[in-house]
Amino acid sequence: MTHRIGIDVGGTNTDAVLLNNDKRVIARTKQSTTGDVITGIEKAIASLLSEADIDKSTITQAMLGTTHCTNAIVERKGLNSVAHFRLAAPATLAILPLTDVPDDFRNHLTTYLFIVEGGFNYNGKILSPLDEEKIRQHLRAVKGKVDVISVCGVFSTVSNVQELRVAELVHEELGSGIPVSLSHKIGSIGLLERENASILNAVLFSTAQNIANGFSQALKAHNINAEIFFGQNDGTLMPLKHALSFPILTIASGPTNSIRGASYLTGLKNALIVDVGGTTTDVGILTNGFPRESLIAAEIGGVRTNFRMPDIASIGLGGGTIVTPLANGAFKIGPESVGYKLVEQALVFGGDVITVTDIAVAKGLLHLGDITLVQHLSAEWVEKVFAHYVTMVEKVIDKMKTNNDPTPVVLVGGGAILLPTTLQGASQVIRPENAGVANAIGISVAQASGEVDILVALDKNNDLNAGLKEAQNQAIAQAIAIGAQPDSIETIELEAIPLAYMPGNTVRIRAKVAGILGATPVQ
Repeated sequence: MTHRIGIDVGGTNTDAVLLNNDKRVIARTKQSTTGDVITGIEKAIASLLSEADIDKSTITQAMLGTTHCTNAIVERKGLNSVAHFRLAAPATLAILPLTDVPDDFRNHLTTYLFIVEGGFNYNGKILSPLDEEKIRQHLRAVKGKVDVISVCGVFSTVSNVQELRVAELVHEELGSGIPVSLSHKIGSIGLLERENASILNAVLFSTAQNIANGFSQALKAHNINAEIFFGQNDGTLMPLKHALSFPILTIASGPTNSIRGASYLTGLKNALIVDVGGTTTDVGILTNGFPRESLIAAEIGGVRTNFRMPDIASIGLGGGTIVTPLANGAFKIGPESVGYKLVEQALVFGGDVITVTDIAVAKGLLHLGDITLVQHLSAEWVEKVFAHYVTMVEKVIDKMKTNNDPTPVVLVGGGAILLPTTLQGASQVIRPENAGVANAIGISVAQASGEVDILVALDKNNDLNAGLKEAQNQAIAQAIAIGAQPDSIETIELEAIPLAYMPGNTVRIRAKVAGILGATPVQ
């Protein structure tokens, strides 16, 4: 018998579950997220072990979903210094790297930006050869001044040869220990957005290392020797080594963990998922068992990127959301929240702040704290507040739907109990068992995946079927490299998108596969 631990760190709560090898929950816990995060994780692990009487040596895998990287960008804290090379001259000189990012983000970065000869055309033909000596000169100039190197070439998603060569030059000049962020491994077509994604990935290296070290120490403190995995924002997993190289892929992993958890708990492959936390409510779409991806460029902390992101709509509504009474019986709901201080500041816990949790307790939906502490609230006023926040959620549901047909809605998250089991636009509302820790369950049962997004110029030597097969094989190789069992891999997405704005018969091919995580990933 083997076991696995899944932990998801949110802004308010740190949720954790212990699963056996049949993926059955044998212990669960919800701890307040702590300022240093790791303390909350340690408490969660301790709680799981006290609830389940198992041999710690049987815990072979530990999965973590975390908001660390998102917070680092939004708060502009702990970002690495970076030297970035755009392989594009003599083209693209009119727009410098990071031109479209907010001033306050740029001001918090230590960056050295270089545009050097290089790049490819859409069909894989060289736009300009690399000037290796110039690149070496720039590298020598920044030696000892930067923590990491970022590289982005024009159409490097078509041909990655030049980016890989620059990585070799970096290690020759600066040593093998310096990390290199390569854009073709992160973003899709679109130079500026992919460049931003590569730079964001680069500045997060230390953040990822710190959380990895902290998680490892938390496990060792409880004598757990397990393989570590991080949650990705497509609802799948990556091993520790991969996470340290691609920390940007952990951004927005929280909502996707909940979506995957909802699918596992209900058996549904297509549904609308409403994840109610302590601070926000996130609404996403479950499509063929995985989160629906956004079709538009994503902004992270004001920085526009084009790497994969889940299609999530969020509103400032959660268990800790503050309800402010106004004149004549009016009120204001959020977006401010007491967050992880809910158990100190909410009325039902002896505090002096009215929260959405207090409203749910006063209405009788939730049995928590001391109900006598909210009995002074007018029943009519409570009903109005309740109806208003339910309508807030129904509006988001309507926004996320692609048609007017009623859709199954699954309620998950610690605040799922705040909502009724009937909602407008829903064919049925399901609140499954263990809904409160669906996020931790989702990361525990997640699969390993591979994804490819390439451009292919079709001609007599390169037909569409061959292009689709090549993309699929590349995605399968990626999944196997990070731990997927080869015989379990399924194709989640395989499509060719014609590009009318490209010369010639050029198509964009997207392939995504996923498979069951093996005992040990390929290192």
